[in-house]
Amino acid sequence: MRETKRLILRSLTQADAADVFEYSKVLEVGRDAGWKPHETLEETVEILKAFFLDQEDIFGIVEKQTGKLIGTAGLMPDNTRENEGARTLGYALGKPYWGKGLMTEIAEKLLAYAFEEKGYGLVSVSHYTDNFRSQRVIEKCGFRFEGIQRQAELRYDGVMKDKKWYSMTKNEFVKK
Repeated sequence: MRETKRLILRSLTQADAADVFEYSKVLEVGRDAGWKPHETLEETVEILKAFFLDQEDIFGIVEKQTGKLIGTAGLMPDNTRENEGARTLGYALGKPYWGKGLMTEIAEKLLAYAFEEKGYGLVSVSHYTDNFRSQRVIEKCGFRFEGIQRQAELRYDGVMKDKKWYSMTKNEFVKK
């Protein structure tokens, strides 16, 4: 278990499905990250099984004060690079928790985990060009802007989205 001042990062279990569904059904949460908002608890259970459970570098975000799971975050292989030591940071947070610095807190903890515990050499992260909240998290963490990937992703709703890409190397992390 990994902790920050206000949060706990821990493995996800099937028992987390209701909490994950609670924030995943909200339009803005999924849409801004590129996935369709969940429509049923059963859908959330299937997505948890397929993508989140038993994954080494994927975590639930739990609020210490309440013990409630409020989001997810993790490191996935960076499929844009031919580099086994590169990971991509991904995250989602329930809308009531936006604007409180929580995701920055988690992202910084995951960077330390990536570089100090796992020994990865690079962490990348991206966001849709109109997702300014995510951009702010990324900038506060000290990632370096790499560029805009035009027409990067066809979102679930048929909208073609551009993405801004950033990265941080282990050396850059150590220096900051």
